[in-house]
Amino acid sequence: MRCILAGLLCTAAFGATTTTWEMNGYSDFLKGKLNGLSITSEGRLVLAPAVDTVHTSDQPEIWSIARAANGTLYLGTGDRGRLYSLDAQGQSSLLWTANEPEIFAVAVDSRGIVYAGTSPNGKVYRIESGRATEYFAPESAYIWGLVAAANGDLFVATGDQGKIFRVTGAGRGEVYYETGQAHVTALAMDAQGRLLAGTEPNGILYRVTGPQRAFVLYDATLPEIRSIIPAADGSIYLAALGGGVSRLATAAYTAATSATSQIPRLQTSITVTAQQAGQTQPPQPQATQPQTTTPVTTATPPPAVDYLAERSALYRIQADNTVETLWTSNEENIYDVALEGASVLFLTDAQGRIYRLNDRKVALVTQTNEGDSTRLLGTPGGTLAATGHAGRVLRIGANTGATGWFESPVHDAGTVARWGRISWQGESRGLAFKTRSGNTARPDATWSDWSGEITNPDRAAIQSPNARYIQWRAEFSRNGSGPDLANVTVAYLPQNTAPVVRSVTVSSVAPTGTATTASNRADFSVTVSASGQVTTPTGTPSQTFARAAGQRMQISWQADDAEGDKLLYALYFRGDGETQWKLLRAEMTDNSFTIDGDVLADGRYRFRVTASDRLANPLDLARETELVSAPVLIDNTPPLVTADAGRRIGSRFEVNVEAEDRGGVLRRCEYSIDAGPWTPVEAADGVTDSAKERFDLRLENVDPGEHVIAVRVFDAAGNAGLAKVVAR
Repeated sequence: MRCILAGLLCTAAFGATTTTWEMNGYSDFLKGKLNGLSITSEGRLVLAPAVDTVHTSDQPEIWSIARAANGTLYLGTGDRGRLYSLDAQGQSSLLWTANEPEIFAVAVDSRGIVYAGTSPNGKVYRIESGRATEYFAPESAYIWGLVAAANGDLFVATGDQGKIFRVTGAGRGEVYYETGQAHVTALAMDAQGRLLAGTEPNGILYRVTGPQRAFVLYDATLPEIRSIIPAADGSIYLAALGGGVSRLATAAYTAATSATSQIPRLQTSITVTAQQAGQTQPPQPQATQPQTTTPVTTATPPPAVDYLAERSALYRIQADNTVETLWTSNEENIYDVALEGASVLFLTDAQGRIYRLNDRKVALVTQTNEGDSTRLLGTPGGTLAATGHAGRVLRIGANTGATGWFESPVHDAGTVARWGRISWQGESRGLAFKTRSGNTARPDATWSDWSGEITNPDRAAIQSPNARYIQWRAEFSRNGSGPDLANVTVAYLPQNTAPVVRSVTVSSVAPTGTATTASNRADFSVTVSASGQVTTPTGTPSQTFARAAGQRMQISWQADDAEGDKLLYALYFRGDGETQWKLLRAEMTDNSFTIDGDVLADGRYRFRVTASDRLANPLDLARETELVSAPVLIDNTPPLVTADAGRRIGSRFEVNVEAEDRGGVLRRCEYSIDAGPWTPVEAADGVTDSAKERFDLRLENVDPGEHVIAVRVFDAAGNAGLAKVVAR
């Protein structure tokens, strides 16, 4: 049998079942992009409170914000260490520029005196009547927090030695509490005037009651306490996250190294290192020589921090010290917390989102679309948010804005789809939808333009081109009470993917009811794959296969469907020289079929398997695939074997045998004397490989008398022809 590579033939049709993509509720809408919108705790999109810009600095970051009793705001910025004032009428002015590039901490005491903590090579400055003087130098790399006590003391949170200093006057300061952590990242005073402190790299909240006296209120699983907000009822709201200090320290290092030629620096070099929990390390100032040029501060960058667990959390410490987790996220970092009546507001780094927590229900108040929002402050005129990149202060008003929009995430239909309708639930007045589609996972110039507006639910057919990906946009405009959106559904018909027949195998099997032995086991098997490769059970390519008389043949195949559709199979055969395929069996769900090889006359045959997904798809849109087996030789006829009478020459007996096979080639010859064991013999030309061969038997030491010599010759199919010679 010669083996011919088979090709994979497919029909061209498509079809599938209508599918819907639905966005419904709080968690779904939170995955999209929005501007000027809120997501209520019930999971509805509505117009958000209006957001106004009340101050724009010329600095890339606003790191700290404090409010005086008269309503004046003080803003600490980076990367040029500027302190701004913003009065109650919205008038801003540059109050002071520090020698250091970052102002991470600002505080105002009861007399209206402003204190600013600068980094790196931390210093505390006192700003009074427009003049700034150095107030205290803690010999620490960073100053992360400042709190002015009612008695006039100033508490200073530092890193990288994790110390809290109490400063009672210019140059008069002492270590108030040594945490054993690398950084004290936040400070606050509770309702009873007790000092609260948070640390990093172990997110611990301390209540410090006196010099070197403290009680741990909470040890968080996250590495950094970011913000501490005491409430009037004695409870404490606590924001924790991972990696914030590393980010700020990196910013300070970058600013310091990029501006050393422009800003005077002190003659000290401090190395910032990561420290383990419970360890402290004193600063290591390096001795310097007198210089005639402007001295420069240098610092090494902190190591990168990568926290793989949850990224942030909001906790409430009750007055009885019990702890409640109010909110967690492994996608957003919580940067600050503020109280607004009975509600808790908190700010995250996910496009500057501001959330409201009320009665344990979370709502997204607004998204400022500032990727580096840093601080949140409640004021009588509304909540203020300080942002990075543009160094702005935003006010979130009490009234809703006039417009807003929401963009859904991109939806993958899995294959090219035919779009149906977009439908929604909610108040439609002032609501308009648009769609766009494309064949890249992210929208780019190859995507279609946004479609025309869809405002009527009864005429909501999607006009975007058929494609694999789709996105929708909802535009809100205030109309009476304003639109709201609770649910959006997109219907589509994905292109039906054709099934794949991956391989077809034809093999011989023992007759039904016959035990498998060495003489009747399957002696051929040939597999053709969808790629056209033909292999034997040993995995090596072959060119000749045949089926012997009396054996059955099993045709088996492997097939699958990308959509998981149940498949129907049909099996056909065709012989060499024939032009049409003959059906063996249709409407099969099994992956194999066995036939009696004797029903096919001698010759070379191929088998074709077709797979259809019409059980799971509309009949006129179903798809079908086929694969054809390698050729198989059917050979039911044994070789014709003839032998002469033979002749004795002394003790030797010679016999000449001729064999011929009409269906294929000869493979083996052997003989037996007096029913003894079979002995192989090769053809006269040395190799048994032709349809006609001569075999010369030379039997030595044959005893006198009569002997029966049996000769049998096998063809490639395993059929055996026999001849008998009587030696005398």
